[in-house]
Amino acid sequence: MIFETTTIHYNAEVRPAYYRMGVKCGEAFQNASPGQFVMLAAGDGYDPLLPRPFSIHRVRMPEEKVEGVEILYKKVGRGTSRMSLLKRGDPIRILGPLGNGFHIPERPGRIFVVAGGIGVAPLFFLVEKLLTRGTDPNAVYVFIGGRTRDDILCFQEFNRMGVHVVIATDDGSAGDPCLVSQPVEIAAEENPPDLIFSCGPKGMLDCVARMAERLDIACQVSIETDMACGIGACMGCAVNGSEKDRYFHVCTDGPVFDSRRLDWESKTCSTP
Repeated sequence: MIFETTTIHYNAEVRPAYYRMGVKCGEAFQNASPGQFVMLAAGDGYDPLLPRPFSIHRVRMPEEKVEGVEILYKKVGRGTSRMSLLKRGDPIRILGPLGNGFHIPERPGRIFVVAGGIGVAPLFFLVEKLLTRGTDPNAVYVFIGGRTRDDILCFQEFNRMGVHVVIATDDGSAGDPCLVSQPVEIAAEENPPDLIFSCGPKGMLDCVARMAERLDIACQVSIETDMACGIGACMGCAVNGSEKDRYFHVCTDGPVFDSRRLDWESKTCSTP
């Protein structure tokens, strides 16, 4: 498995500091799963040297043939700042699809999808897949949280899908003025879902995982750590498991885990 140099379809700012990028790709992505990721390196040079991991936001498949993948990302550092300057036709190196995605049961039942900030990226792909497989939109409840209204992503797209959408912001500039974990817990206590999918900051995942365990609800979480390779070679993305002396590598064992398999007391369960 090697990096493939390909080109940009589009790269547009969708909210302040948030971008949606379309990248051309080959048949390897035909069967990509929600929750899998790619390693990207901007341009055809090596500055910065190491690539960056990004969740697959969508797979573009006109006429049932894969044409490209879409990445939703936030400009936060040197690598993403360089990515934000790329335009149609510019080169980019891509490796993927990598890791293990969300496990979708044949009959998932009532579903809660909990996203914090840029954590919405893989969950959008997930909801698309759920609906494509015949899940009733009325059975899907999407909770989106962020610090401000500028951190709330994809809510219009979710609304068009016909799923239930709840928004929460820390400063109250959009939706409920609270942490997103609060309306999730209230809704779960009133009418527990059969399954929770979540991706976002560690604090949010911690709250969701503990709540799911207390209410005996199956919960899958997508986490990320710093990665240098994405394929298990550098061994730098280890997180602690819930069993004593057990650890996992996010790139190969994850990035999606059953929340009960992780040690939420450990500082190594970190997310963007």
